Amino acid sequence: MKNPVIAVTGLNAVDSPGPGVPVLRSLKESSIEPTLIGLAYDVLEPGNFMPNLVESTYIIPYPNSGPDSLLERIKYIHEKKKLDVILPTLDSELDNYIQIQTELEKIGIKMLLPGKDQLHMRDKSILRESLENQDILLPETYTIQEASALKQITEKLSFPIFIKGLLYEAYIARNIEEAVGYFYHISAKWGIPVIVQECINGEECNVAAFSIGGNVISAVVMKKMFLTDKGKAWAGVTIDNPKTLHLAQKILNYVKWDGGCELEFIVEQKTNKIYLLEMNPRFPAWIYLATSAGQNMPEYLVRTILGETIQPVTKYDIGKIFVRHSWDDIVSMKSIESLSTKGELEYATV
Repeated sequence: MKNPVIAVTGLNAVDSPGPGVPVLRSLKESSIEPTLIGLAYDVLEPGNFMPNLVESTYIIPYPNSGPDSLLERIKYIHEKKKLDVILPTLDSELDNYIQIQTELEKIGIKMLLPGKDQLHMRDKSILRESLENQDILLPETYTIQEASALKQITEKLSFPIFIKGLLYEAYIARNIEEAVGYFYHISAKWGIPVIVQECINGEECNVAAFSIGGNVISAVVMKKMFLTDKGKAWAGVTIDNPKTLHLAQKILNYVKWDGGCELEFIVEQKTNKIYLLEMNPRFPAWIYLATSAGQNMPEYLVRTILGETIQPVTKYDIGKIFVRHSWDDIVSMKSIESLSTKGELEYATV
């Protein structure tokens, strides 16, 4: 299909950016010549104001509004734009899209999503349990409901430790006071449970991948070069690391993963052992680096959704580097008003 209409979520591009904008960039540079629509949760998400990438943007209900509200809004957008494909790019929204996938297919909107079982297996709280018979190393991980549990856990783990939200945010705590503070910060923002994880000293490297039924079509390894205070990569470089790539392929094959994902690893400094830290159920925010290195995974995903058979891609450029930076976009008040009052913005009419 030429010129498919594709809607992409996750347009936030702040200190912990979503994958939406780099997915849009990747699709814009693809050979499928798509019409791109942005789906945002907030008026001020930067991706709303990138007419070089999107033809129009729409505000959609927050994930906690549930699948019915989302379906109603998508149907409204579909009436106006005749969507062919939706690419959800955020962890928190996937469950809703899985629930409405059948209804969307009935009106001609296609997606490729993991099943509920797949999504559950890679949950931070049970990932270690899910992979316990697969000879995959993972840090000691605990799930807690209240701050008082930290005292007992820190008798088993030495500081520093990671305090993580179930879906978002992670902080390094160097003492019990910091651990308690981060627990309350994360639980207030994202709810409980909160994850406590052993901190392994070593070199972090991540794998962006696209697989169908666990068969890996595309995968790129990136080493983090500079981190934010939240542990997010602000600069990274593509590397050749066959061992990490093999582990990623083994995990995806076992889980039988469908769609894009990111696997976060750390190579322990003392032993050179490779530990899996997390498996994120969507493309990472650095996915445009993979595109620039020769593997356009968002394009492969869309082509697969539209019925094409994509042959596995193994080669990519080594030594490609991304560096993030802030950028001030100047927008008109009319654009803000349109999104605030109508929940939509058409660039042809602004």
